[in-house]
Amino acid sequence: MTRNPYLYILVMAAVSYGIRALPLTLLRRQISSRFLQSFLYYVPYVTLAVMTFPAILEATQSPISGGAALIAGILAAWFGWSLFRVAVSCCAVVLLLETLVL
Repeated sequence: MTRNPYLYILVMAAVSYGIRALPLTLLRRQISSRFLQSFLYYVPYVTLAVMTFPAILEATQSPISGGAALIAGILAAWFGWSLFRVAVSCCAVVLLLETLVL
């Protein structure tokens, strides 16, 4: 049983358009709810975290080196290192663990 691929494309286009057009048509004034404002403020950060976290663990040869790099990156960022230094330290942890230990 074959399906029409144009039907899938049409449904995908309708959903994508609906997601963008519905808020514009339903919300015509400024949002006054503090809860909703704070929720919408953090949505991009949560989306980025949800997309990035699995990639951190699965981009390396073993999830152990990815997890160790994640912990090293969190600690480096906690101590105020720059983004470049955090990235280099994470790469160094993965390189050391995968070449020497694992």
